[in-house]
Amino acid sequence: MSQAENPIRERPGHEVSVEDVRELMGASTPHFALQLRERIARLIAALPDGHPARVEGEREIARLERLGLEGETRGEGLHESERPLPSLSGVPARAAGERPESASAGA
Repeated sequence: MSQAENPIRERPGHEVSVEDVRELMGASTPHFALQLRERIARLIAALPDGHPARVEGEREIARLERLGLEGETRGEGLHESERPLPSLSGVPARAAGERPESASAGA
């Protein structure tokens, strides 16, 4: 994902709007959530407390942090025979190259 901003937002005198924040939030996914969070934070940094775009941006930053750190479940969820992915269950993923317990027990 590019960190480049829309040139219109970079122009001197451009007032940040709620629509600017919403354009960045778009269809956010867990993969890009933390990058979007940083872009929105930069966009609203100079706005005063209570500014509508800042309020919307802060709300979106909180949502993006949850999305980026906790992930999301789409569709019907897990079936009885499935286990959740480590990123959604809070269990840390194994380190690269580390073998599962069952494979290393017989080695």
